[in-house]
Amino acid sequence: MEEEVIQTTNRPLILITNDDGIFAKGIRELVKAVKDLGEVWVVAPDKPQSGKGHSVTLDMPLWYSNAKCDEADHAYKCTGTPADCVKMALFRILGRKPDIILSGINHGSNSSINILYSGTMGAAMEGALHQIPSIGFSLLNFTPDADFSTAGKYAHDIVKNVMAMENNQNVCLNVNIPYDEPENIKGIKVTRQCPGEWREDFQKNYHPSNKRPYYWLTGEYRNNAPEATDTDEWALNNGYVSVQPVKVDNTDYEMMQRLQF
Repeated sequence: MEEEVIQTTNRPLILITNDDGIFAKGIRELVKAVKDLGEVWVVAPDKPQSGKGHSVTLDMPLWYSNAKCDEADHAYKCTGTPADCVKMALFRILGRKPDIILSGINHGSNSSINILYSGTMGAAMEGALHQIPSIGFSLLNFTPDADFSTAGKYAHDIVKNVMAMENNQNVCLNVNIPYDEPENIKGIKVTRQCPGEWREDFQKNYHPSNKRPYYWLTGEYRNNAPEATDTDEWALNNGYVSVQPVKVDNTDYEMMQRLQF
């Protein structure tokens, strides 16, 4: 690991990134929520990178520079994707391996199959690849100025618990938080990913200058297991914070036993 900046304390090192960009309210609220748990470093995209998944930049150079992020000990903005930001932090910026990587708080849900497209969870999965406990946080509200106070309290408690766990290097969590008053949230449920799908369409329009057709992706989400009570979608629809453990290994072990060649 190449060292460019020396860590200034012996406190636990917390790396924070996101996919909404370093200027989003959600990342600043996450910094505020966990600042008492360690030394907080932010390395985040310089602009929104939603829907980038676990993509990395291979066709152009990357830049990073100092940035201001309220209450963070150190902050940098990077021209790449969320996964790029984690890589840049690990191999260029930080002086040592972080104790935990946090991504978010995302503006909008990353439950069910949205995890496959999520830049928030792409960053968390990048951390998991390096055996660093990693958590992606999402709030079920897309508005830029949403109230993150309740989400911040749950984020603090979840991070504190994960940091206290023994052998936590393989922990990777997808946390989704309902947007509601604190008294209406019933608690936390450990869940599985809800099977679902996007019924997608491309709206056709015409560019006003040259009349060339262009297409805008739209769609509606369909829950394919509405009666199941152990999924993230059920938890969120019933007033619970959803904590879904995820892992890097995508192997279908059941299908391994069925396949014969």
